[in-house]
Amino acid sequence: MPRSTNAVAAHKKRKKLLKQAKGFWGSGKNVHTVAKNKVEKGLSYAYRDRKTKKRLFRSLWIQRINAGARLNGMTYSELINKAAVANIKLNRKVLADLATNNPEAFKAVLDQVK
Repeated sequence: MPRSTNAVAAHKKRKKLLKQAKGFWGSGKNVHTVAKNKVEKGLSYAYRDRKTKKRLFRSLWIQRINAGARLNGMTYSELINKAAVANIKLNRKVLADLATNNPEAFKAVLDQVK
């Protein structure tokens, strides 16, 4: 009985991996063994940084809210505390957007909080 190989599936698998490695530097884009490691590493970075992105955006929003609050004579911590007491349910993303793009509306929120 002749030997059976898995050439079609193996070739498809390699092509798929090299497609993922497109744009990599050096032999990482066209040598299968190097590309395999680089793609795996890249995917692990992508997984890790999807979590990090959320942290970075939250800190950015806090900085923007703090800057807007200080322009109106209040600190970030005072604003968040008083907003919770006043039962204002605006999240940090919305507050940061108001502080940067619509200062009048942000001032109105601050006046409500005071």
